Order: sequence, then structure tokens, then C-alpha cells
Amino acid sequence: MLTTYLRAHWSAPDHIHTIVTTRVGGCSIAPYGLHHAQLGGLNLGDHVGDNPHAVSHNRHLLAQHLPRPPRWLNQIHSNIVVNLDTLPASSLSITADATVSAQPNTVCAVLTADCLPVLFCDKKGRAVGAAHAGWRGLCNGILEACAQSHARAAQCPADSQLAWLGPAIGPQQFEVGEEVRQAFIDAAWPDEQAATKTAFQKHITSNQYWCDIYQLARIRLQRVGITQITGGDHCTVSNAASFYSYRRDGITGRMASLIWITPHTKQ
Repeated sequence: MLTTYLRAHWSAPDHIHTIVTTRVGGCSIAPYGLHHAQLGGLNLGDHVGDNPHAVSHNRHLLAQHLPRPPRWLNQIHSNIVVNLDTLPASSLSITADATVSAQPNTVCAVLTADCLPVLFCDKKGRAVGAAHAGWRGLCNGILEACAQSHARAAQCPADSQLAWLGPAIGPQQFEVGEEVRQAFIDAAWPDEQAATKTAFQKHITSNQYWCDIYQLARIRLQRVGITQITGGDHCTVSNAASFYSYRRDGITGRMASLIWITPHTKQ
């Protein structure tokens, strides 16, 4: 059983369930274990060099809290969204950075270790979604694409949608170059220019910028009409005891953000 995990704090209906794992509670060993400790870590990524048996065991621990195993993605920092309800059960590999579903017990999941996980639902809980937003995917529209796919699955307007921002690299840790800042400014709509620029604070001693990925995500979600946005208060880099961080450690594990609908109260 998982010993430590988070849940989304938002006004979702009671039949919407979420789990956000930490690095605590599995059997992976260094560098995938607990930070500066020879204790097991809950690495769920099977592509980061960890022992496959450890990853399989960690996924089994997670599955005990889920109605069925999630369809893990091959994440490529794209703006590709897949509706799991239309996907054949025989599909073994899913290349995408977000999924949505309106079916009970279908788990949408993404893996992260500094990139931003975003969970979606609507006020009536008719559909759910999960997106993986690294800066490239965020700049290319992964959140807008997921929001629009979720709205279609839920058959709801944007003002009925909820979004929760999960653990990601914080604004005092995410150092980027001018090319990243300019990419977001170039992609911003005219009424987003000012807010986009304030998401980048000039580094005092270099030509780099501190980037607020949470603010950039809120701008993109508001672009498609979502205003009920919560979360954005966990920094993966700063909290080494709880979270994996690629920026901090290089070789590291992955955490999962998962969301699903329970069947008995679905409307």
C-alpha cells in the first residue's frame, strides 16, 4: 500500500478521485530511492534506468488504490491528446502527453519529475483528463488541447471545467534562457503579453530568467475559458524528501498524477 500521496484540492464532485504519488513508499533504490537515504522509493517510470522488477512492484503498489491499471503514455512533450474511451484495448503503446475519459473506472495518468501535471474535471464530473506539461508542450498548446478534448468528452462549456496544477518545478528554481522566454512571448495572444512577460524574472547575475510555469499554465487555461484553477503550491526541486526532480538530480524517478470517475454516482 502507498504510504504517502497527495490528492487534488478542488471543488470536484465526490465521485471524482485523484492520486498524486510522491517518491516515498516503494522498493526502488538509489538514485531512485529516498533522497540521501538507503530507503525504497516509489519510482513509476520504466524508462529512466531503474530495475524493471522494482518499477513493476511499485506499479503494483499503486494499482491497489485504483479501479484498474492506468494506460501509461509514451510522453514526448507534444500537444497530442488521446481519448481513452475510443482507444482499442489491444493498443499497447500510446504516444501522447494527455488523456481524457468519460467512462467510469478508466484512469487517466501522466508521469512527471519537474514538468507540470494538470488534472481536469467538470462540475458534474462527467469526464476527467490528465496532461503532462513540460515547457515545450505548454508552449505548443497541450493544456488547451486537453481542455478542449475534455470539454467534448464531458459535453460541458469551459466555465464548467476545473483544473488542478500538481507538483512541478517552482518559479524560484526554473532557470531558462532567452529562447524559452521569447518562445512564450511569440506564442502569446495580444491580451496575454503582459502576464506572459511577468512570468519571467531576470536573473540578477546572468542572462537567464526564472520561469513561473504555474503562471504560464494559468494563462493558457484562461485562454480557453477555464477560470477555476487551483493548485500550484508544490515545488519538486525544493522538496527533495517528497518529490523526484530531474533538474535537481539528473538521474531520478518519476511520480504519477492520476484521475478517474467512480461508477455508482456518475451523472
